[in-house]
Amino acid sequence: MYTLKTSASFDSAHFLKGYEGKCSNIHGHRWTVEIEVSSENLESEGQCRGMIVDFSTLKADLGTLVDNLDHSLIIEEGSLKSKTMEALEEEDFRIIQVGFRPTAENFAQYFYNEMLDKGYKVAKSTVYETPNNCATYSE
Repeated sequence: MYTLKTSASFDSAHFLKGYEGKCSNIHGHRWTVEIEVSSENLESEGQCRGMIVDFSTLKADLGTLVDNLDHSLIIEEGSLKSKTMEALEEEDFRIIQVGFRPTAENFAQYFYNEMLDKGYKVAKSTVYETPNNCATYSE
């Protein structure tokens, strides 16, 4: 089995609604996302001969995903009152609403599925919330 791994990072803020502790407050992270793709076989022809995929393509696709989240406030849909949302939008803050609680575990699954949708044979996705704490998703 051959495996490639690449990583990309982004900075964003989030909070966990309904959590009892520090993470209930808006706070920021330098998230690092690692994607591993694997295959039993390498490409046999063309420019990617001898590769699983071209590293530059893999890096660019992951980079596009993380760049979309960079320097934003990521919130779970419905977690802020409408008046709060209006005030933040009026100030032109970049807010990204996601359909899941923005935890490292859920982000690991999110990036796994997004890269899978791009056609990669994803083995696992790991998301570091801090340099020492991460979550991994694989099927």
